[in-house]
Amino acid sequence: MSRNTSSSGGSGALSHAYIHYPPLRCKNNGSTGLFYDDGNKLLISPTSNQVVSWKTSPYTPQVASTTDTITEGPVLSIRYSLDLKLIAVQRSNNEVQFWVKETGDTFSQKSKSESDTILGFFWTDCAVCDIVFVKTSGLDLYSYVPELKSLELIDSKKVNVSWYIYTHESRLVLLASGMQCKSFMGYQLSSAGIIRLPRFEMAMAKSDVNSKPVLSAEDVHIVTVYGRIYCLQVDRVAMLLHSYRFYRDAVIQQGSLPVYSTKIAVSVVDNVLLIHQVDAKVIILYDIFADSRTPVSAPLPLLIRGLPRGNISSSQSANDTSVNLYSDDWNFLVPDLVCDVSTGFLWKIHLDLEAISASSSEVPLVLEFLQRRKLEAKKAKDLCLELLRSIMIERRPLPVIFRAVNVLVTSFAYSLKTGSYSKSTPVNSSSSSGVPENSSGNKPGETSGGGFSTSDSEDNINLKKENGENLMVSEDQQESQSQVVTSATIPPDELYTFVFASVEEEMSAFADASYLFSILLEFIRSANLEKIKVHPNIYVLAVRLLGRNERYAELGQFVLNKIIEPSKEVAVELLEGVGSHNIQTRKLGVDMLRQLSLHHDYVVLLVQDGCYLEALRYARKHKVSTVRPSLFLEAAYASNDPQHLAAVLRFFGEFIPGFGTTSEHTTYIRALADMPSSITV
Repeated sequence: MSRNTSSSGGSGALSHAYIHYPPLRCKNNGSTGLFYDDGNKLLISPTSNQVVSWKTSPYTPQVASTTDTITEGPVLSIRYSLDLKLIAVQRSNNEVQFWVKETGDTFSQKSKSESDTILGFFWTDCAVCDIVFVKTSGLDLYSYVPELKSLELIDSKKVNVSWYIYTHESRLVLLASGMQCKSFMGYQLSSAGIIRLPRFEMAMAKSDVNSKPVLSAEDVHIVTVYGRIYCLQVDRVAMLLHSYRFYRDAVIQQGSLPVYSTKIAVSVVDNVLLIHQVDAKVIILYDIFADSRTPVSAPLPLLIRGLPRGNISSSQSANDTSVNLYSDDWNFLVPDLVCDVSTGFLWKIHLDLEAISASSSEVPLVLEFLQRRKLEAKKAKDLCLELLRSIMIERRPLPVIFRAVNVLVTSFAYSLKTGSYSKSTPVNSSSSSGVPENSSGNKPGETSGGGFSTSDSEDNINLKKENGENLMVSEDQQESQSQVVTSATIPPDELYTFVFASVEEEMSAFADASYLFSILLEFIRSANLEKIKVHPNIYVLAVRLLGRNERYAELGQFVLNKIIEPSKEVAVELLEGVGSHNIQTRKLGVDMLRQLSLHHDYVVLLVQDGCYLEALRYARKHKVSTVRPSLFLEAAYASNDPQHLAAVLRFFGEFIPGFGTTSEHTTYIRALADMPSSITV
């Protein structure tokens, strides 16, 4: 691979996807080829009598290889059983040879006739069989019998097959037939059993009336996105990429995407569809969760990052690297790997979320995109917080801010509803809020032990709904899902800390308070609609902003109508913050303490206001025993009214058993005696 400075992915590089140096090196002496075992995520390099393999998941460039011994012979295909106890090697068009790793025993399975060609095979976790042979006559389903060290034929699916494609990720095999290879049968072999798809045909344009273009296997791709299975088909004449969605009882064409290259490769990274325009040497990103065929961003090249400077030739140009990045030796592997078979380099494709988020001015759409990311959830979350904060600092139009806020609120609400977020913030468990439109940190719909859902599940809300049940992949079948440890969704307390409070600190103008309050009000409205408990500090900030603009009448209405929810924190702000400038606002705080039955705080407040006799009556009525007697005694003594002090002493003598023997009683009895016109207690 040629390398140069511009391909190293510096800060100024324009790209939304990249591979990182160093790669996983899978080259060994005497290798007869490279094979990808997607069932076990192994890259395999056989020699004349050995099998060298590298684990590709989790992807680690420094991973050590493992070696197994086999007998000499040709290798057309090779795969380990899913429990890694057997090795299967296709030796010819009619024979597959097996090795039992533990004992070294071997056996073979052959076609019954020379004309019945074995096109390939794959191991499966299907409930009824262990391995499937794909032949020109259809499928043969076998179980492995350890005692006999042989295969037992369980079933055969008779159908003419020209070629096939299969991914372990989807558990789906598509069988092509017909003169143009555009007629397909499909079977999904999952832990729930075998499901047969109805036969369907793929669309192919003709260059002229008499032409009959033939569809090749390299033009058909099975992809799994958000737990749903699609087939993407390149129409070279029409220069379109047709999309098909699989249902239990139907295969529905979902539309088409334009392509700009006769050779197309497909990757899926964190549920984002990457369409590699190989001839044009660029990638177009699509997020097909949303009901849109609009690309996430403009077409941009794939970059290599992390190259050591010593390996970069100053005489090479950017075009040299771009050409070699999409050489004929590149083989794209499901879902996000690419192998250079000439060098044995295996690369993992990554998304640059920061570059993607910076590439669009449509911040609400970018937030929707980021909220759905899971592989780099923390980075996505941080970008969301920074984006919202930035557009508020820039004073973008309020409708834009409102849309952005609603994206984050509905996404958080949905994550609570689906259980993909730890409920650190109290919520109404009976929430009946709807599924967010165009925003979700959602988990793809799961199935009960199999590959199909029973209805068009909620994660499909923004895709066109069709009659019929979805062909799905359960969560345990998806590597990307099993790696999810967190969510990009943002709870209200973090929005307050990292956005609202931060923006308030930078506000200077009088109008800024009204601007920020409008945003808070929209957040509160959206949160209430989703039945999310709003953090009290957000209400406190709302009170403070209204007070800053002296909007006391409005503040009163917001409090009385409980748009600003009552809490101790809000009451304190009404009393000691805004209330210090407006007596009516302070009264709202007093009433809120009583409304919340915060009896101790209410009694202390009355004493501070000099209403200690009223405080005593309130304490007696509500049995408040947590207030220190000295608080009342000090206030009564400071009034210089012996009648008040005597009344307080009598109250505590009756209210607190043993009060007459305390040092406080002794101290204030003496003080009472020293006061003019003293009264005997």
